[in-house]
Amino acid sequence: MKFYKAGEIPKVGDMYFIYGDGGTGKTSLIKQFTGKKLLLSYDGSTNAITDTADIDVVAFEASDAARMQQLTMETLTNFMGEHEVIFIDNVTALQNWVLENIDGASKDGRQNYQKLQLWFRNLGMWLRSTNLTIVATSHQIDNGSSGLDGKGRFEPDMNMKTFDAFMAPFDIVGRIYKDGGERWIDLDTENGNHAKNRLDSRTLIKAEELIQSKNTTTEEQEEK
Repeated sequence: MKFYKAGEIPKVGDMYFIYGDGGTGKTSLIKQFTGKKLLLSYDGSTNAITDTADIDVVAFEASDAARMQQLTMETLTNFMGEHEVIFIDNVTALQNWVLENIDGASKDGRQNYQKLQLWFRNLGMWLRSTNLTIVATSHQIDNGSSGLDGKGRFEPDMNMKTFDAFMAPFDIVGRIYKDGGERWIDLDTENGNHAKNRLDSRTLIKAEELIQSKNTTTEEQEEK
């Protein structure tokens, strides 16, 4: 437990979670962030960043599967002091590995999803406690259009209770997609796709403007 006196609440690192189909440019979002960056790759999709010189990569392999939870936390603990941005790519693959390990160690599977939710809740809160900028990605599920407006069609490819547990400390949750030859990120809670934006008032942005300054956004809105 920590106590902060009024007027002395510290600024903590922003946390972003972006989900979407393959090929929408989730991994390349890391290029927008400044400072020394660490990418934890769980699906091998590192081709998008081969032209960079400021990103360290830890690429997990199938041989790491049995110790995935331990290796993930060891990697984060050992490297976080050297980096300003942590990028987890992607949580869908990480979740599948963690669940497989929980299933394999369990004699009674009825508690397995609760254990999964607890592990990801603890991971999310631990990431928040680092005060670093955190970015996580996942694949998406398309549930098909329903109703007249199609709201609530998309969701991250995760167990939803696990997603809710992991997402609690995140500031931004958005869905990345392509339309009209451009990449967009939906941050609008009202669209029913599990999005949120606690950093500013934007609800739909171009993908390359993910970390646009909040001050710039405010000034533009005042001008309008």
